[in-house]
Amino acid sequence: MARRIDVTGTGGVRLAAWEFGDPPKTDPAQDVRDGHGAHHGHTAPEGSPGVLLLHGLMGRASHWAYTARWLSARHRAVALDQRGHGRSDKPPQGAFTRDAYVDDAEAALEQLGLARVVLIGHAMGALTAWQLAAKRPDLVRGLIICDMRASALGAASQREWGQWFKSWPLPFATLADVRKWFGEDDPWVERPNPARGEFYAEVMAESPDGWRPVFEPEQMLRSRETWVYDAHWEELAQVRCPALVVRGLDGELGRAEAQEMVRVLPRGQYAEVADAGHLVHYDQPEAWRAAIEPFLDSLGDH
Repeated sequence: MARRIDVTGTGGVRLAAWEFGDPPKTDPAQDVRDGHGAHHGHTAPEGSPGVLLLHGLMGRASHWAYTARWLSARHRAVALDQRGHGRSDKPPQGAFTRDAYVDDAEAALEQLGLARVVLIGHAMGALTAWQLAAKRPDLVRGLIICDMRASALGAASQREWGQWFKSWPLPFATLADVRKWFGEDDPWVERPNPARGEFYAEVMAESPDGWRPVFEPEQMLRSRETWVYDAHWEELAQVRCPALVVRGLDGELGRAEAQEMVRVLPRGQYAEVADAGHLVHYDQPEAWRAAIEPFLDSLGDH
């Protein structure tokens, strides 16, 4: 079960946060007030540590459902639909800068009362997580980085992404067509990957002419161009809390770069997941859990 809590991001953008687990006992003094003035009372029992999960580019909070549900036994686990994604606002002229994403996550933490929190991020969400951990060490007690590079990817990468978006055969007639194209027919797929097909099926919505993404591809490119040209080692070095770098063996983050990230992090640790690509937590959810659970246990419950 997931409950939606609306929070307000920077610039007044409405963000949808999703809390997983059984309804907690409510302390009226700690009710969460959303950006519309409504009370929700979705507050974990006293002492439950908070976890905020941040999806990657084009993702949505539901991609964290497996992770968040098992976390909810011991944590208050909340996944955020970031601006431009999922059920959150997608303002046509809105800011899609690094600062906007980081400020949104910071605002969500404070409005939800999650601090001091463990941040878990995948890809772009992982970059947001470590930039927030560097900016606000007082709010973050642990960090998990899933398959995100710290090095600059460059202009060629951005051009490839633009061409890739243009190659999508939109609209898709059915969700089965979505699964087949992203799982088998997409030229970026090296071998059939049903999990990838399911991942993209979750970010499609039915429209009058067929199935289209819930996000605007142009906004995704605008989001991406704010980080692909720069390296992000400096922010990594500023992360003071314990941090775990996780990569899939067939993912986008190579072993050498991952291990250098661990070296740069003041309190870095390393884990890898076999038989997983870039969508580590989605490809191999049980192996992903096994990779991160010891780290979470080492942080304790406070």
